[in-house]
Amino acid sequence: MKKIFIKNMVCNRCKRILEQEFEKAKIPVHTIELGQLIFNNIDTNPIDFNQVNEIIIRNGFEIINDEATLIIEQIKSYLINELSNGGTLTEKLSGFITKRINKEYSVISKLFSSNQGITIENYFIRLKIEKTKELIQMGNLSFSEIAYSLNYKSGSHLAKQFKTITGMSMTDYQSLQSWDRQPLDKIV
Repeated sequence: MKKIFIKNMVCNRCKRILEQEFEKAKIPVHTIELGQLIFNNIDTNPIDFNQVNEIIIRNGFEIINDEATLIIEQIKSYLINELSNGGTLTEKLSGFITKRINKEYSVISKLFSSNQGITIENYFIRLKIEKTKELIQMGNLSFSEIAYSLNYKSGSHLAKQFKTITGMSMTDYQSLQSWDRQPLDKIV
């Protein structure tokens, strides 16, 4: 088995795109997960990794070659995945990350901050704000329901963070006709 770690692969649509591309190119992939591809039996079934790399780059992704970038991308993937699955983190963010990365949080946090220019906590808040923008745009939930769905203790806490990050209130954002949303893989 050979694993390749991929940068900017942050959603199920990303997985589907690569799945379709590899299928079209007749390149057998054992498993496609957020941030990684696993190839099976490369000794008995040779794979053209130049073609694999070309497909990855053509679709806006990158192969990760160093451990620091790998850890950072894993953190981002875990947090985006957590938010996509309801964002109801029931433990401290530090514990959540430490369990998955299997390194001391102080090391992980320092690496993330020095590389991304933002703390893991602030990164997760920005993800939640982008999710809030999406939920406001959909118009199905009240502000309180949005706050509850993102595991905030109160609507006012979300409203304060929203204003701090975006510079406008949630009501002002709701009344805009041209919503300013960022793709999750571009948040830093």
